[in-house]
Amino acid sequence: MNMVVGAVVQAGTPLFDKEKTFQKLGDLVSDAAGRGAKLVVLPEAFVGGYPKGLDFGVRLGSRSDEGRDMFQRYAEQAITVPGPDIDAIGKIVAAAEVYLVVGVVERDGGTLYCSSLYFSPTGALIGKHRKLMPTALERVVWGFGDGSTLAAPVTDIGTLGGAICWENYMPQLRLAMYSKGVEFYCAPTVDDRTVWLPTMQTVALEGRCFVLSACQYLVRGDGPADYHPIQGDDQDTVLISGGSCIISPMGEVLAAPVFGREVIQLAEMDRSAIIRGKYDLDVVGHYARPDIFSLSVNEKPLKVVE
Repeated sequence: MNMVVGAVVQAGTPLFDKEKTFQKLGDLVSDAAGRGAKLVVLPEAFVGGYPKGLDFGVRLGSRSDEGRDMFQRYAEQAITVPGPDIDAIGKIVAAAEVYLVVGVVERDGGTLYCSSLYFSPTGALIGKHRKLMPTALERVVWGFGDGSTLAAPVTDIGTLGGAICWENYMPQLRLAMYSKGVEFYCAPTVDDRTVWLPTMQTVALEGRCFVLSACQYLVRGDGPADYHPIQGDDQDTVLISGGSCIISPMGEVLAAPVFGREVIQLAEMDRSAIIRGKYDLDVVGHYARPDIFSLSVNEKPLKVVE
């Protein structure tokens, strides 16, 4: 399949409400599929939520009881992999018959992880990637992934893969993904800065792959009454403003960032553009210098107890 229609879904989570989140997920995936999308990408932490503006009671050298209560509440929104929530997402995907990449908050024991999940059109889970390096205060609520989840599922539309939010600033991780032959580089994020677009263009140019980056659009009103972000309690206050995009292997903007609203953006992606792009730049092939540079990647699960 050379021509693939991709969709980036720019939407926010109904915070601390898993039932509404799954309803919204189903509606968005169905909507994108109805517009012809074969590959659908949703933002970072869409399932589980990204409660921007909370500090979880963290101060240097101390944590508050209120922060522990908020973490418990947040953990209750997380999903286990595998588990009934994965089955529920699988049913949504199977009904839409699309490939889905969705950001989730995953719970494993007593630790939460920011993960990307990959589903096939049958609803099967075909890949999982845990964010290797949470950014700043994210490290308080999310654990660190390891090299065992550098997912790059090979599918009938091409090889999927990618990185989450600021992982895209880790050159070693990008190189590891390029070495897996990623053709559709999926980058769920909550980074709504205008500089995110040139970042995604750089990834596309560097890897000579299509890049699909979905960012949340989140307002204060998406949270419950007792959600008090530092940005204020006005229901219309924008917490994450969007900026999703789709980029070609030559860095062309196929779907330009939109800010200030929820939107589904689509683009046709011709896989032949990938090999055309690699004609003069293949960073893991003819443009590499393995006699000078090498990268060692540990893809073994890192377990505390063997």
